Amino acid sequence: MTQMGSNRGDEFLRDKEGKLITDRFGRPIRRRSASSSRSDIPPRSARTPRDGSVGGSARPSQGLVDPARGGGGVGSSRAGASMQHTRFDIPAQPSASPQSQAPRPTRIPRSSQAGSHVAGQTPRQYYPPSAPTGAKALRRRGFRLRPRGCLGGVGMLVLVVLVLSLAGTLWLDSRLNRVQASPQVRIADTAGTNWLLVGSDSREGMSEEDVQRLGTGGDIGSRRTDTIMVLHIPLTGQSTLVSLPRDSYVEIPGFGMNKINAAFTFGGAPLLTQTVEQATGLSIDHYAEIGMGGLANVVDAVGGIQICPDQPIDDPLANLNIQAGCQQADGPTALGYVRTRATALGDLDRVQRQREFFSALVDKASSTSTFVNPLRALPTINAVAGSFTVGERDHVWNLMRVALAMRGGMKTETVPYAGFADYDVGNVVIWDEQGAQALFDSLR
Repeated sequence: MTQMGSNRGDEFLRDKEGKLITDRFGRPIRRRSASSSRSDIPPRSARTPRDGSVGGSARPSQGLVDPARGGGGVGSSRAGASMQHTRFDIPAQPSASPQSQAPRPTRIPRSSQAGSHVAGQTPRQYYPPSAPTGAKALRRRGFRLRPRGCLGGVGMLVLVVLVLSLAGTLWLDSRLNRVQASPQVRIADTAGTNWLLVGSDSREGMSEEDVQRLGTGGDIGSRRTDTIMVLHIPLTGQSTLVSLPRDSYVEIPGFGMNKINAAFTFGGAPLLTQTVEQATGLSIDHYAEIGMGGLANVVDAVGGIQICPDQPIDDPLANLNIQAGCQQADGPTALGYVRTRATALGDLDRVQRQREFFSALVDKASSTSTFVNPLRALPTINAVAGSFTVGERDHVWNLMRVALAMRGGMKTETVPYAGFADYDVGNVVIWDEQGAQALFDSLR
């Protein structure tokens, strides 16, 4: 007891025999003062080893181990030291070579570097990677400019319709017959857009059966016109359709005075265009022609049209026998209706029926009932494409504008006339010069 009492001023703990009490690593255990308490001991995670190693990993002090004791000191002192708390109380580590026991820098997780402070070291700053922008961001996110859901289906349907419409329009345009219609000598341009619409009585391409069915008679291949009209489409306002009687007595360039339809026989579309320009003072911008067979085919393709004669007409030459009043007419009947002159005013009555016919045909061909029915729409498109002859610079979209102008409502006129006369070329229609001049001046 005397010995133990003499050792109380010692820094380390000793047993009854005065031997140093060591921990399991063979290091002597320091004596704690009575005034210290458990609350004074900092948490394990915040302790700082004496050697300043990072993260609480300390190398054991080998200088305090007694080599003569080996591992026995550790075992004998374990019971006495179990209730003591020292700064050297750390988990046991497997034995290793002196080289492997060298202190290793502990890697601090990035998530704790910014908020923790270790004595003797400056905490490293953590900067999150910047978000990619531009094309890289689009590629990384897998961004695609592709509509989804119902909107995507509607967009795809619209695209298909547009492609089919474009393809169909180009195909229809390629099917149109074209002819040189512009004369070498032109007048100055006038306001608006003017179309020369011609109904030819040519039998070209018609078989003997077609001649009998349509009642067109002989002269197969002749080049004359039953219908001559000028369609004036202004920039704004209502369009005007003017009929020029085919027996109108006018000046034909290079051939003198004659019936206006003779210009078509003498020089085809170019001479007829030049004759109309000089007689009316209107510049012709577009040309469209349809023959007898084509006219009947278009009417049949749309399922017939409605005609409303104010009197019964019986004309064996035109293969026509109809009663007064509105009625449905097929191709042959409609063709006879626009060709016959077996009425009181002859050619003047005919031009009125021709305007009635073209208005009814355009309304029927462009109606919803025609286009929503494939059995009518496809034959109509095919018949129109194969029946019309246009100028070299004219296209199917130009013809569509004609249909819109005629369907949207228009004024119809016949050139004012003064009467009839007999000349060496036959019975002709004489224009009223003042009335005709006033009409054409309003369209310039």
